[in-house]
This record gives sequence, structure tokens and C-alpha cells, in this order.
Amino acid sequence: MGFIKNAIIGIAIFEGIKYLTKKDVLGTSNFEKIKEQLPSYIDKAKEVSQDLKTGKLPQV
Repeated sequence: MGFIKNAIIGIAIFEGIKYLTKKDVLGTSNFEKIKEQLPSYIDKAKEVSQDLKTGKLPQV
């Protein structure tokens, strides 16, 4: 049973990496798109954490 579980996890990791590194028509990968949007995600996370510290519900 452990072999099957490890095989399934390995396949899932392989497919995830393949999806992230697949190039589109313009030559950019999904990983590069996520990397470009990362600063905005960090800013949103900071805003949400500030809202939670003050006791407000986050406005996402």
C-alpha cells in the first residue's frame, strides 16, 4: 500500500511541476506569471493580517 501511495504522490508532484513550467503561446510559463503577481499577493496578505489584528473581517 505504501508503494501505491508514494507512486500517486510522485505523479501528482510531477504533473504539478509540468503544469507550472509549461510555456504558453507567448513563451511565458505559469510559474513566471505567479512570480510577477507575488508582490500584490503579499500586499493583500499584509492587509488581511492587519484587519485580523484589529478585529475586523478582512475585505478581500
